[in-house]
Amino acid sequence: MIKQGNIVDIFNKKIYKGEIHILDGKITSIVAKNHSVESYIIPGFVDAHIHIESSMLVPSEFARLAVLHGTVATVSDPHEIANVLGKVGVEFMIENGKKVPFKFNFGAPSCVPATSFESAGAILDSNDIKELLEMPEIKYLAEMMNYPGVLFRDEEVMKKIAWAKYFEKPIDGHAPGLRGEDISRYINAGISTDHECFTYDEALEKLQKRMKVIIREGSAAKNFEALIPLLDEHFENMMFCSDDKHPDDLLVGHINDLCARAVAKGVDVFKVLQTACINPVKHYNLDVGQLRINDFADFVVLKDLKNFKVLETYIDGICVASGGNSHIESVPFEILNNFNTSKKNVLDFQVEATKSQIRVIEALEGELVTNELILDNLIEDGNLVSNLEEDILKMTVVNRYNDDSPAMAFIKNFGLKEGAIASSVGHDSHNIIAVGVSDEAICKAVNLLIDNKGGICAVSDTSEHVVSLPVAGIMSDKTGWEIGEEYAKLDKLSKQMGSRLRAPYMTLSFMALLVIPSLKLSDKGLFNGTTFEFTSLEV
Repeated sequence: MIKQGNIVDIFNKKIYKGEIHILDGKITSIVAKNHSVESYIIPGFVDAHIHIESSMLVPSEFARLAVLHGTVATVSDPHEIANVLGKVGVEFMIENGKKVPFKFNFGAPSCVPATSFESAGAILDSNDIKELLEMPEIKYLAEMMNYPGVLFRDEEVMKKIAWAKYFEKPIDGHAPGLRGEDISRYINAGISTDHECFTYDEALEKLQKRMKVIIREGSAAKNFEALIPLLDEHFENMMFCSDDKHPDDLLVGHINDLCARAVAKGVDVFKVLQTACINPVKHYNLDVGQLRINDFADFVVLKDLKNFKVLETYIDGICVASGGNSHIESVPFEILNNFNTSKKNVLDFQVEATKSQIRVIEALEGELVTNELILDNLIEDGNLVSNLEEDILKMTVVNRYNDDSPAMAFIKNFGLKEGAIASSVGHDSHNIIAVGVSDEAICKAVNLLIDNKGGICAVSDTSEHVVSLPVAGIMSDKTGWEIGEEYAKLDKLSKQMGSRLRAPYMTLSFMALLVIPSLKLSDKGLFNGTTFEFTSLEV
């Protein structure tokens, strides 16, 4: 096959008219040649850190959407399904991904469970990590979010890191807000990246200490604007990622959108493309072509280098997307799950009041971090209830793996004026998490998910809607287009119920993420992510 266009040579920082010759999935030659084709040919985009599960799609369905936006590969942490199903879940992701022409590069999840302060469906110890890292499909040790374990040299944590070093595979980091001597010790343990930076100064310090910083722009956490000023000087040590991408957002764009935004801010296009296409391949030693002779023919045809509109996507010389259509077909797959709790009663969600003030989680738009607020409570019939006027709503996390009493808290900024929303996508252990205006609404939403063995739902005064997620309770068995449409309807309903958040379900899913400060809720209770210990609801 021969492909003509304006060849974008990132390594030599030049663009010239030419053609690419391809045989058996590899580039045999690239020659300069005058022609009338105006499109641009670049290496394919790579998402440098993503949890495929957060798209609510299995890998094969994720690929069908991603190639529309020029993505040819991902660095994928199967941490979510591992917390539900352990090694079996990781193996499911690998095998499903192999069924389609897309380059998934999975890591060995380092923190399953993420902490000992929550109930998960599985455990991966250092022996399990060794077995995973032995597999050629496993490219790295995935994000080491137990940074206290690294700092205090926890035996199991250090064994996992040691195995990654033994197999000469990179170690991903997860250290939001970690600075000074602590981040130095974390890096010196062998950890090479971080995608959790949310301020310029934090990212700059990590770059200066020779850590690779990944600019994250997902459906909930959005750090692009804060970190993009660093790219001009530090492009050689930066990458782009989405981390978590909901299906409706994936229908619209992916890494190509970040490239367009960076160029619009005046960043040199070669620096942008090195960040998006080259750096992840080099850092993780991926089998992904970089538009050079003898490379795999993984490339993208763009209309221009301004808007980054994708005309065609090629993987191993196969055209996997063109004209806005994906050429990857759906494939059959097995449905696995782990959902073993019984339906709840309204009384399970009552909280007796004994004091006048409570700790409240303050959710922040576009951030995974939260604040801890001390606010006056609202009491009815001796019980703590939601305060709609102050936007302080009751929240619960329900153990999905065993019958247990729901954990209760209160949260601000969800804005609901009626009903409740709930999700079994609840990082990291994926228990059921719900927010609502009343115990009755919360109970109804939780039970709707129990009936469906997982999903996301909204229950209003007049209707209820659920998107079922039967695969591990976190992924759909439908196509990306179907789940994207269903999710968009659910998102719209939640906003009609009053939510002011851009991505209420993605934000909700992170309110049980204990490893990110400051105040979160697990199925075992209210948790202070700064001191890494449980705390009381009432003050």
